[in-house]
Amino acid sequence: MSESAVSYPGANDPIGARRTFAIIAHPDAGKTTLTEKLLLFGGAIHLAGAVKARGENRRARSDFMKIEQQRGISVSTSVMNFEFKGWTFNLLDTPGHEDFSEDTYRTLTAVDSAVMVLDAAKGIETQTRKLFEVCRLRDVPITTFVNKIDRESQDPFALLDEVGSTLALECVPVNWPIGMGYEFKGCYDLIGKRLLLVGKENKNLEPEVIILDKGLDDPRAAEMIPAAQLAKLQEDIALIEGACPPFDIESYRQGHMTPVYFGSALKNFGVDELLKGLGEFAPPPRPQPTDKRMVQPTDKGVTGFVFKVQANMDKNHRDRVAFLRLCSGHFKRGMKLKQVSTGKSITVSNPTLFFAQDRSLADEAWPGDIIGIPNHGVLRVGDTLTESEDLRFTGIPNFAPEILRRVRLGDPMKAKHLQRALEDLAEEGVTQVFRPRIGADWIVGLVGPLQLDVLAARLSEEYSLQAGFETAPFETARWVDAENPRDLHDFVEQNRGTIADDREGNPVFMARNTWELSYIEKKWDKIRFHATRERH
Repeated sequence: MSESAVSYPGANDPIGARRTFAIIAHPDAGKTTLTEKLLLFGGAIHLAGAVKARGENRRARSDFMKIEQQRGISVSTSVMNFEFKGWTFNLLDTPGHEDFSEDTYRTLTAVDSAVMVLDAAKGIETQTRKLFEVCRLRDVPITTFVNKIDRESQDPFALLDEVGSTLALECVPVNWPIGMGYEFKGCYDLIGKRLLLVGKENKNLEPEVIILDKGLDDPRAAEMIPAAQLAKLQEDIALIEGACPPFDIESYRQGHMTPVYFGSALKNFGVDELLKGLGEFAPPPRPQPTDKRMVQPTDKGVTGFVFKVQANMDKNHRDRVAFLRLCSGHFKRGMKLKQVSTGKSITVSNPTLFFAQDRSLADEAWPGDIIGIPNHGVLRVGDTLTESEDLRFTGIPNFAPEILRRVRLGDPMKAKHLQRALEDLAEEGVTQVFRPRIGADWIVGLVGPLQLDVLAARLSEEYSLQAGFETAPFETARWVDAENPRDLHDFVEQNRGTIADDREGNPVFMARNTWELSYIEKKWDKIRFHATRERH
């Protein structure tokens, strides 16, 4: 993208200047490295390569939990706020591992667009496809960043075909690689008609930029690129111009088209162009659905919803922070906001903006911003806060767990402490917690086995609790309700051995296997069994 093609909204349009986006990827595609480099180019950090550094600097800035630092994976969504050329970016770094897809799903309810990171050698992978489907459900626009093009990679046309056919997206390259792997020399900017060449010895953050007045026919192109690579590049660009549709910003913002950037996050190449592209093309804050109407970002009253609660971000304090996505209005520190679920007012005295686990006081915030509200168990995921209006933002569900385990405590005298810890972690969405109507053991519900390791590590690290997990006599769970309360009462009474309550006291049927679930559903045809439950 040419510098002249970019318009910067600046301070005159604070809503239009917001870009709130998530980064989604399969594990090992380079998502955490790209996150760090986006922050580096945005001026939010000054240390490059922390992911590869030693000692305390080894961890990525967005991975602040001890287990994340030990395993080199992201297991919790991090929020980072920074400014770049007049835009204000809210970057949400999501877990890449499929065992934490619930956290990712909730995060995607809070963003206006997403960056999909692909490994140039591997293309579309299983988790990439799953995360994309979540984006598709919410019509989230996607920008594609093909990473690691300085290594041996697939043919770029094959990558475009794979993205287009697998994800049913029209792909429009914004830049195009000049060579791949060891022969990588840089990229050609199709919009700005520029050569973006790798800096000498790759010490420069900015690539060497050559503006071509006559496109690839400009004599300077022949001076900068070996003849064989230039001929191949000219052939590729001619094919792109004939086969790919022109970039249509409305089609992209509706979720039908993806601009594709090629680059190397590790080598700092293409990151600056990606940031500029997000500023220029990605949508500003979008309207948000509620049970009554669509809330427009330009509405005057302040509204927002809690999409995440994080406990113990500061290990020195037993803190708990609710992450609020602002949807409308001009928020100011000290405002009173109504918690719609309880009807009570909350004075937001110490709202924070985030840079991973670091925080700064937010005197004001606008739609699209993510602010943290110190929270002592009052706010929960799915809560709506408004300046006055009674409405509820929708689309933040719980999912039926795929793994159920009994919790065994090393010290039975700490049972109440365990209850508080499990409720804290359930409030975050780390796990779901069920209390059987018969029996004293807590049952935790999870999406994947890695969550068990995270749960045990956090119970030990943050709550000093040594707990183990045993196989429960149940395989799956469903929330139950009925049109007639009497029918639900009869069902619960006759199945007390397989009924539990979730954290909010809603009845849950625990099935020993899928056959039993199917049998009970047919036998009790007046009972409704739900694999998801809207958070209130």
